[in-house]
This record gives sequence, structure tokens and C-alpha cells, in this order.
Amino acid sequence: MATHGKRYNAAAQGLDPKAVYDLTEAIELAKKSATAKFPETLDVAVRLGVDPRHGDQMVRGTTNLPHGTGKVRKVAVFAKGELAAAAEEAGADTVGAEELITQIQQGWRDFDILLATPDMMGNVGRTLGRTLGPRMPSPRSGTVTNDIGRVVRDIKSASRVEYRVDKAGIIHMPIGKVTFTTDQLIENFGVLLSALVKARPAAAKGRYLRSITVSSTMGPGFQVDTARAQALAEKA
Repeated sequence: MATHGKRYNAAAQGLDPKAVYDLTEAIELAKKSATAKFPETLDVAVRLGVDPRHGDQMVRGTTNLPHGTGKVRKVAVFAKGELAAAAEEAGADTVGAEELITQIQQGWRDFDILLATPDMMGNVGRTLGRTLGPRMPSPRSGTVTNDIGRVVRDIKSASRVEYRVDKAGIIHMPIGKVTFTTDQLIENFGVLLSALVKARPAAAKGRYLRSITVSSTMGPGFQVDTARAQALAEKA
């Protein structure tokens, strides 16, 4: 059974774990429960009606949040020539080709996201496929592209986010910092949920959005009314 610290327990005191809230109320409660000395992230956990063990029910992709996440991530790029120069100009933290492959083979991992141009993927896949696992650049997630400058800029501006369903059928995503306004967080949430609804696999049967929970980094979770949330997503 999971144990929580004093800060979490204090924030959760008096809350009904089975209560379901309107999105605005859930976000405001999550913001209020964030009492850490650093600006906590507001996270969303969406449980989907899919079985990720089947390839045709995998939910994975990217979307751009209008107000970003508030977190700047380190980007490494496999690229050569003009595309390497475009990645550097856009603000990539590390850019390389064969030398970057060797660096990662030797254990270097000082990056949050890996991007690659299509011409690099043959060598990257053969050499690092097993080493990188889910961190491997993928066309499906939008991390393999010739439009490398734009993608790097989107990530460095903290607007581009990647989502991927886990083994339990849940997608965990940040939608901003608790210092964002409630309206900004609602707008980010709507765009994210809209992307998930559009990414629904044809093989998924029955209810797709099973549950949605909003929480701050150190705080308790607040369940969101899925029907109202989906209506918001359809407007985004």
C-alpha cells in the first residue's frame, strides 16, 4: 500500500476520494493543494478504454499546448548537414550524427527528448534500438522529421508534448504549472484531451474515456467529470 508524506496528507485531509468535480473546480482544488516551495506541475492522468498489449490499441502521439507546460526540456538531435544546422539554430542542446550515436552507446543520457531526421534512422535504429527502447525517435510520435527546426522550437518553447499510453491503459501528462491561471490550464487540458479523443484507435470498444484525474506534483488527485471534459475537448 502506498504511503504519502505529511504535505500530501495535510492537503488530502477531509477530501472525499470518490468525489467527482467539474474541471474548473478540480483544477482550482489541485492548485490550492500545491504547497511545496517550488512551482509544482499540474498533471493529468487519463485512463482509457484500450488494451495496450494489442498493437492496434496503442495510443501515442504529440500535440501543442497553447500555453506550454512551463518546463524547458533538453533536446538532442540526430542530423547532418543543413538539417543539423537548422536544429542548432532552433536551439537544440545537442546535435550530431555518428558521433552522437557513439556517445549514447557509451552511456551518455543528458537529454529529455531525442529527435532524428529520416535519413539518420537506419543507422540509429540498428545501433541504438535496444539501448534506447521507448526513448527511440519514432515517426508515430512526431520525433522523426525533416521539419527539424520547427519541432525543436516547439519543444524548447515547452508547447509540444508527447503522450503515450502505459501498460495500465493510462496516459500521464503535464498541462502546466500551478502558477498558470485556471483559464490557461483549462485551455491546455482541452487541447490535450481533444488530441486523445482524435487518437482513439478503431479497435477500442466501449467507453473510451474511463476516468480523468488532476493533481499537483505533491498533492492529491481530484476526479474530473468525464462527460463534461469530453464536451470541452470536442470544442477545442
